[in-house]
Amino acid sequence: MALSLLSTLPGYAPVAGHAKTVTHASRASKVAMDLDTFNKLALNNNEKVTAVLDSDFNGAGWGDSTECRDVAGLTVLATKLNPNVGYYDPLNLMTDAAPETVAWFRHAEIKHGRVAMAAFVGYCVQANGICFPWNIQGKLGYDLPALSFSDISAAGGPADQWDALPTAAKAQILCVVGFLEMFSETSAALEMDGQKHYLRGGKPGYFPSFKNKFPHPVPLDLWDPFGFTKKMTPERKEKALVAEINNGRLAMIGIFGLISASKGLIVPGLDGLGLTPYSGEIMAPFAAGDTILPYVAGMLERVGTLY
Repeated sequence: MALSLLSTLPGYAPVAGHAKTVTHASRASKVAMDLDTFNKLALNNNEKVTAVLDSDFNGAGWGDSTECRDVAGLTVLATKLNPNVGYYDPLNLMTDAAPETVAWFRHAEIKHGRVAMAAFVGYCVQANGICFPWNIQGKLGYDLPALSFSDISAAGGPADQWDALPTAAKAQILCVVGFLEMFSETSAALEMDGQKHYLRGGKPGYFPSFKNKFPHPVPLDLWDPFGFTKKMTPERKEKALVAEINNGRLAMIGIFGLISASKGLIVPGLDGLGLTPYSGEIMAPFAAGDTILPYVAGMLERVGTLY
């Protein structure tokens, strides 16, 4: 086995007649030599890989970046966000953290805050029975029953409404979300906007424009589709970004509060709102009506059995 492993390593050349050992002693001696050579080559390769990783993930591209990259920068940002609380890191996640780690956590917080703000507003709208007045699904030549948004709204609370969506609708939503995630992480799309990836000193939370990147025209961007922030001064824009982080933090607490209250948990201030109870599984993206998809039936069998 040692010989087969050695044959795959660069720089290793077998000695002539190596495979034709005569005695057990000589064979054992040669295997010991092979293992020693293997260990030395493996150690050398490991050091090379470590050096490459260190060069790639230890501040590469951050030379001219103005984004905060350490505890000092986070402390300044935290003071802007909430001077009464200031910098708060009880788990010491950012202590001696690499710039890429700091940027990753900042980007994740901004992204999750934006999703939570949309989710909180959406929950409030759906919980009050507000919906579009047209069909979400029609026959269109296929053997599909007509289904309106009002039919979905009548299913119950927002979580019940998600379960009531057709499987094709859920698949489309998840595919679009996956595309948006992939597009936002693509360095080529960011560079076309004159930006860098957030792990290379770019702006955390920046979402690239759709314009001039696809064969067909895309009139509106996902972020700021109507261009409101383009007319802001740098000072006003910085203030708005700080407000966005604060609003996102509050929205994350708010949406989890609404979901928890709908599951019957005690949430002060939300228990008396009369939220429609939800008996399904919050963390399961698919329900009993989606067993046409692979693995869904097996997943549903294990819901509620892992704890």
